[in-house]
Amino acid sequence: MDLRQLTPALSVSPQIHPSDVQELARAGFRVLINNRPDDEVGADEDSEAMRQAATDAGMAYHHIPFHPGRVTADMVRDFKAAAAEGPAMAYCRSGNRSTVLWALSQSGERPAQEIIGTAAAAGYDVSGIASMLAR
Repeated sequence: MDLRQLTPALSVSPQIHPSDVQELARAGFRVLINNRPDDEVGADEDSEAMRQAATDAGMAYHHIPFHPGRVTADMVRDFKAAAAEGPAMAYCRSGNRSTVLWALSQSGERPAQEIIGTAAAAGYDVSGIASMLAR
């Protein structure tokens, strides 16, 4: 796994596998946030497989699918609420969409440049949504 910490209570990662979830629980994560739509993965990594792995590991599970370019206020709100249950680990194909949801959830709470810098330090470029973060 390629875990990248955004905050002390939230890390993001590219796609993980059900076999990784027990390790996440042992590492102290209590919440798994899946931002990968089921139409991007096979049955071995779909939302039901990941929900079962999280349940078996004693973790809370949230499926907030994010198709590229289709973010909504509800997704941002749901992501923020799920992450607040942390320590949380969120994932998608590369970790970028999870980072975008985190960044948008921080808009109005942190300066835009701080959000962009935090994402950059984790290896993600969210500068393309800077105008949304400045609202």
